[in-house]
Amino acid sequence: MMNCQQATRLLSDAQEHELSLKDRATLKFHVMMCSGCRNFGKQMGTLRDIAHSYAKGLDNDSAEQRSDDEQHK
Repeated sequence: MMNCQQATRLLSDAQEHELSLKDRATLKFHVMMCSGCRNFGKQMGTLRDIAHSYAKGLDNDSAEQRSDDEQHK
């Protein structure tokens, strides 16, 4: 049986690369039974979405700033 430390490590690893079938199955079983790890997984997904949205916003802001700078020349 997987413990919470192993599960959170795999949840984190899953953000970076695809897990093996064995790891996915073991993790899924653990997360079904453990509300703490289930919440951790949801929080990781939320943080990732926020970070992506923030990065996109910075890209848009940078493009707008360059456009403003070019208009003032």
